[in-house]
Amino acid sequence: MSQTAHIPSHRKPRRAAASTRALRTGVTGGFLTLAVAGAAAPALAAEPAAAETTLEMPTLGSTLASTAAQSAEATHQAASDYQLQAQQDQAAAKAKTAAKKAKVEADRKAQEAKEAARKAAARRAAQEKAERASRTAERTTLSTATSNATSTATKATGNAATLINFLKAQLGKAYVLGSSGPSSYDCSGLTQAAFNQIGISLPRVSQDQSSQGTAVSLDNLQPGDLLYWGGRGSAYHVGVYIGDGKFIGAQNPSTGIVERPLSYDPPTGAVRLL
Repeated sequence: MSQTAHIPSHRKPRRAAASTRALRTGVTGGFLTLAVAGAAAPALAAEPAAAETTLEMPTLGSTLASTAAQSAEATHQAASDYQLQAQQDQAAAKAKTAAKKAKVEADRKAQEAKEAARKAAARRAAQEKAERASRTAERTTLSTATSNATSTATKATGNAATLINFLKAQLGKAYVLGSSGPSSYDCSGLTQAAFNQIGISLPRVSQDQSSQGTAVSLDNLQPGDLLYWGGRGSAYHVGVYIGDGKFIGAQNPSTGIVERPLSYDPPTGAVRLL
């Protein structure tokens, strides 16, 4: 055996170096994962296995982006709401102002209408009062004329009696414009035919007949006087006074030839032809 023969060493083997540990990282579902792993020597198999630790950490980028988007959306919505509210407030203010102006204008017009109605009522009242006074005066005049004429009515003789008898014979006949008898007449056609009975020739129309003879007042009438309505020389209707405060005339198509009191349709004036 050689002197340099190999002699096994009895020194204990060196413990393996401390277990190597490795750090693994990863991001899963928005969380940061840390894993620590180690390899132990066979002799250290009894040591606990390498542990894996997961630390949950938010992914800041996506969170900030989402928050910013939400904030922008909220800001935009708030701005839209504010603008809409401002428009609504402005429209409401305009509507209120317009309504106020409309009310003022309506009140003004109502006041004007009320004042106009008051003035119109006052004018009507004054006119009616004047008309009543005029009718009263006419009735007084006619009453006086009737009283004065009553005493002479029964004395109608000669031409006046002939004239009146002819007129009474025509009562009830029709009124026809432009007719001169014998079955129908208009107002001036009747008076022309009546005066023709006693030899007095009258013009055909009322205007000309009213300008004939001598004017007499209504309170001094005599049977046979020609009555006219309207102005003398421009009369639109004629008839004949027959005494007792009455007259005969062809009035209109609805009445025909009738006998009426002077108060029925007070004449404007009279002329005497007899």
